[in-house]
Amino acid sequence: MGSQHKKLLQINITANWGSHGKIAEGIGKIVLDHGWESYIAYGRWMNPSQSTLYHIGSKWDEARHGIISRLFDNHGLNSKNATRKLIQYIQSIQPDIIHLHNIHGYYLNYPILFEFLSQYNAPVVWTLHDCWTFTGHCAHYMFIGCEKWKQHCEYCPNLKAYPKSLLFDRSYQNFEDKRGDFTSLKNLTLVPVSNWLQEQIEQSFLKEQNIITIHNGIDVQLFKPASNNKEILEKYKINANKHIVLGIASNWYHKGLEDFIKLRNILNNQYEIVLVGLNKKEQKQIPRDIIGIPRTQNIKELVTLYSTADVYFNPTWEDNFPTTNLEAMACGTPIITYRTGGSPEAIGQHTGFVVNQGHIQQAAEIIKRISLEGKEKYANACRNHIETYFNMDTQYMKYFELYNQLLK
Repeated sequence: MGSQHKKLLQINITANWGSHGKIAEGIGKIVLDHGWESYIAYGRWMNPSQSTLYHIGSKWDEARHGIISRLFDNHGLNSKNATRKLIQYIQSIQPDIIHLHNIHGYYLNYPILFEFLSQYNAPVVWTLHDCWTFTGHCAHYMFIGCEKWKQHCEYCPNLKAYPKSLLFDRSYQNFEDKRGDFTSLKNLTLVPVSNWLQEQIEQSFLKEQNIITIHNGIDVQLFKPASNNKEILEKYKINANKHIVLGIASNWYHKGLEDFIKLRNILNNQYEIVLVGLNKKEQKQIPRDIIGIPRTQNIKELVTLYSTADVYFNPTWEDNFPTTNLEAMACGTPIITYRTGGSPEAIGQHTGFVVNQGHIQQAAEIIKRISLEGKEKYANACRNHIETYFNMDTQYMKYFELYNQLLK
């Protein structure tokens, strides 16, 4: 491969933006620290990065891909020119490892990419953050309880879910196309980010592939207990004398907003419910006595909110491995989550509780118990658990070790 520096190229919908983009950024930092070169090719949004960035396609291409996909249910089959240009870029840098993350999101043509990857003889690592890779349409099927993907997708009951299709149902053919392309590489390693997702993959057409689970990690220097919360309390009119129940989502679709509204009716006014990540419509939807905060990229605010809360409640109905659970515990706050996907996998001894989906009464009892005992009882265990098992430096090192193993 020419130069003595090893080169990593990651491909993701975002660069250093949102949870997957931050994971790619963190992996890039690790390889840079070890004398490699790091490149990230991204489709849509970015923040400045330590890696060299390459923007795939354009806003126009993405819009076109989105519209065609919505009409014909052929997500991932447009953006041909953008993908051919990406391939020229890959050939110009000659990476030793190609690491895929989310390749869906209206910016990439997967048949063209996979045809290239099957000829380009470098190892490919693919981190799976959802289920899109092995279904004929959706990225998540949990909410509607569909299991067609285990045999063969057709007559999709989930067409209105992302990536939404308004006219056609191409799920049978999408399933065929993906199975053909995604099983075509000789040197592919799939990395689900939860044990739950690994179990799903093992029941799909990808079950013969090399599969290794690596849980997501977070920046434990960034997410740590913060004491000074006066400013935040004033800014959002949060009553410091009440017990604070916090909920956070970057997108509240299937993440339990209705459950928080029900919880509000159960808990008395000694409890303040604070929700982050609401869009304008959702802010109108919630009752007056819930504090709604729009999505924030301000990490310092988030850290203060996590640290101020008595308990973090994550009533998600569809999830793979939510990092908000980790962030809350890293700030010393115990969590309650539904038994959904990989969400319970974050919880260790004395760091939180798992309840069945929709069991809001039970969640309310636990919230009362925590506020009675005081969160101090849980704070150290929460912090230590994240430092031990979900520190991003340790987790991303596992990717670097995997790369070196694959290059041997």
